[in-house]
Amino acid sequence: MIKKEVIIKNDSGLESKHAALFIQKESNYKSSIWVEKDERRANAKSLLGLLSLGLGNGTKVMLIADGEDEEIAIKELEQYINMENVN
Repeated sequence: MIKKEVIIKNDSGLESKHAALFIQKESNYKSSIWVEKDERRANAKSLLGLLSLGLGNGTKVMLIADGEDEEIAIKELEQYINMENVN
């Protein structure tokens, strides 16, 4: 299991469209992946779960991956979250 703290840098955060794109990227990995904010955790494959966390610009989150491709999953998802303007 790998954990990595990141700050969301996208202007609109991980809301609606950007959360859906995050889920598309996450679905390419075999590992189980979660996003944690404060004491709440959501499955990264769940749009409703991600939206319920309120992941706006500047929000600090923990990415958690567990599985055979956990290292590459965390690295690539962190890069996505760190993009200033995701289209």
